[in-house]
Amino acid sequence: MQSLCSSSANDRLRFFTLPEQPIPGDAKKVTILKPLVESQKQNVADAVANLIAAPDSPTLAGFVVDMFCIPMVDVAKQFSVPTFVFYTSSASFLSLLFHLQELYDHEFNHNMDQLLNSATEFAVPGFKNPIPRKVISTMFYDKETNEWAFDIARKFREASGFLVNTFSELESGAINWFANQNLPPVYAVGPILNLKEKNPQIKRDEILKWLDEQPPSSVVLLCFGSMGMFNESQSKEIADALERSGVRFIWSIRQVPPESVLPEGFVGRTRGRGKVMGWAPQMEILEHPATGGFVSHCGWNSVLESLWSGVAVATWPMYAEQQLNAFQLAVELGVAVEVSLDYSMVGAGEEELRAEKIEAGIRKLMEGSEEIKKAVMVKSEESKKATMEDGSSFNDLNRFINHVFHNINTH
Repeated sequence: MQSLCSSSANDRLRFFTLPEQPIPGDAKKVTILKPLVESQKQNVADAVANLIAAPDSPTLAGFVVDMFCIPMVDVAKQFSVPTFVFYTSSASFLSLLFHLQELYDHEFNHNMDQLLNSATEFAVPGFKNPIPRKVISTMFYDKETNEWAFDIARKFREASGFLVNTFSELESGAINWFANQNLPPVYAVGPILNLKEKNPQIKRDEILKWLDEQPPSSVVLLCFGSMGMFNESQSKEIADALERSGVRFIWSIRQVPPESVLPEGFVGRTRGRGKVMGWAPQMEILEHPATGGFVSHCGWNSVLESLWSGVAVATWPMYAEQQLNAFQLAVELGVAVEVSLDYSMVGAGEEELRAEKIEAGIRKLMEGSEEIKKAVMVKSEESKKATMEDGSSFNDLNRFINHVFHNINTH
């Protein structure tokens, strides 16, 4: 942070380091986020009070908080300013969250089992197709995480708006639904992507040079996000599928060293047509003309990167809201093929995907139907136009800025 500040040409961006707090409870559970954020409320209040008391202080216009930091809305209220939530998942998942919370609180009287078992498919705001129960995130099946998620949804209702990393042409159904609800407005301001990411730890030059030597659209990228780690047995199924398919590939494996989960001799047998590596320069690989497909966990950033680059996806979701993202890509938008829609890393032991199924998904992806290719290219064009002057996201960002200025002027 210090180097960012010192290298900045202006002083518009300032960082304040808050005192560290002890980590409450079980640090492995996502539910620790709430008490962790709560424990910083006073520190944030003090930092803001000091900031606005300074002689050269700018006007405090409002708070923009990360989606998990919504308890800070209470601090913003102390200063009588609005809170906007920066939401890094899809507008569709946000609509599902509000919809389930509404059903949970009112129709099903806080009985989640009854809600989930009330149907095999659910009509969800903003979706053309009903959603199968199997693609509703596993977090809603656990009482603790489910309560935590609905607490967040209830608190979201106190915000003044959502800045969502999406664009209206991608999620028009969900965005139109929000416009007609008694909920804070949604500003679609994406795709927000790091197009210039340069990680010195990656052998990027070697990878890009190898890609330069491959035919157009011939390489499949397999990358499952920062938490997407498979056990040895599942990794071997993927390796078998790649070997049998004969396609060129780049496979990013999070285990160190990657070879530790691979079948003996795999790297040697696929030398020349495949690369196995740790962390991959994903965006640069997706933008390369040799890349023709992406086997992905369907994290929202990866979804936006693949659409921007015009690369079709084979879906293999694992946790959080990824099952819904996969359904959205494959069924709602027709820009993806399915390896799986409901794989889950929770209890993954009995849910292993076999090599045959993985190979079929990879072949379908790389042989590619014309409709999917066309649909992906349309979304690629739309995503780029959205961020240009007078594009939908450009205009939404202006709408947000006007909202903030109007609020300053009326107070």
